[in-house]
This record gives sequence, C-alpha cells and structure tokens, in this order.
Amino acid sequence: MYTCDPLFLSQLQKDLEEVKELLTSTTRKRVRDVLVAEKHKLELEIKNQPPPKPKDVTEEEKSSLGGYTVKINNYGWDQSDKFVKIYISLNGVQKLPAENVQVNFTERSFDLLVKNLNGKNYTMTFNNLLKPISVEGSSRKIKTDMVLVMCKKKREEKWDCLTQVEKESKEKEKAAYDTADPSEGLMNILKKMYAEGDDEMKRTINKAWVESREKQYKGDIPMDI
Repeated sequence: MYTCDPLFLSQLQKDLEEVKELLTSTTRKRVRDVLVAEKHKLELEIKNQPPPKPKDVTEEEKSSLGGYTVKINNYGWDQSDKFVKIYISLNGVQKLPAENVQVNFTERSFDLLVKNLNGKNYTMTFNNLLKPISVEGSSRKIKTDMVLVMCKKKREEKWDCLTQVEKESKEKEKAAYDTADPSEGLMNILKKMYAEGDDEMKRTINKAWVESREKQYKGDIPMDI
C-alpha cells in the first residue's frame, strides 16, 4: 500500500495556489483555458493522494510511556479495619496527569504503573495477596511525592503480612528458630545474620565467636552455647 509523501503533497498545494493566483490576473482566453485545465489536474492529483500512514500503535505507546521502566521495590504498608494501605514514594508524582498513574486490581493481586515520571516509567506488582480484596472498593490516591494504594478488605480481619509468599517465609524462619535446644535457635539466628550481613557485621560476629570460644577454654563459661 502506497502512502502519501507529505513533501510532495505540500508542493502540489503550492502549485495549485499559484495557478489560482494566475487565474485572477489573466485576461487572455487561451491562457485562461490552460490554467483552468492545470487547476483541475492539480485538484484531482491532490484528491487522489493516499492517506498518510497511521502511526504504529506500539510506537505510540512507547512515545506515551517515554524512557525506560523501573521496578519499584521499596514501599511501606499498614492497615485499618477495612483497608490495607501501601505507600510508594515517587518524587514529583503529583505533577503528572491523573491518567499516568494506573492501578489494576484483582481479588488477590494488584499492579501499579506510573508513566513518564521524569523520563522513566515505574511498575510494582503484588501477586498472591494474603487475603482476598474487593476490586470495586479498592483505589489509589496521589499525594505529594507519594502514591497510596488502598486495597479494600473483603473481610475485616488483621493481615500479618501482604502476601502468601511472605507468610510462608516467616513460618519457615519461625520453625528454624523454634527448636528444643535454645542454643541451636541462637545459632540459626547468628547464621542468618552472618549470611545476610555486610562485611562489618561478619567481622563483629567472627570476633564474638572467637572471644566466646576463648572464654570456654579458660573455663569462664561452663556451658557450650
């Protein structure tokens, strides 16, 4: 399918305007007839030009989004009897058009999309929410430097965490610490702190461990912890 060349169309329109101007000033019939014929020819050629090619939809979407997409990992949350509230800090978000901040809810999930904020797009997705929510009753609010996502609880009961994954993770940690031997529980905590800590934390734990072992050898500590 051929598409119209905007530059070529512009030239045709300029030629037509010039022919019309000449028609207003000519007095000789032969010249006038030639100009009228040329005028009709140009009008027909302009009319038969194919329509401009529509812009590709995906390009339009990219243009409206602008920049690249950043996944949001930092947030805060709390709850009331009726709502679970998620707070997402985004500098300048209140300056965006309202339609640039979108949240889609399902009974057990929501996803947030903030479009074209300082040349970037921001997304956040929560799947497998701990308990079902009301899609119709849930909403989002735009505040100064913050988006507030409000998930309406289907049942007015306390949430211990946001998702099933968090619940399962906490239960596994609790099972690891709740052992018959208190010293084993302490060791599990220290191992977790060591694995997740920075270099300074690891040096501190190593130092405490060495000092503990030295005291045991000297007989200062009668029990092995």
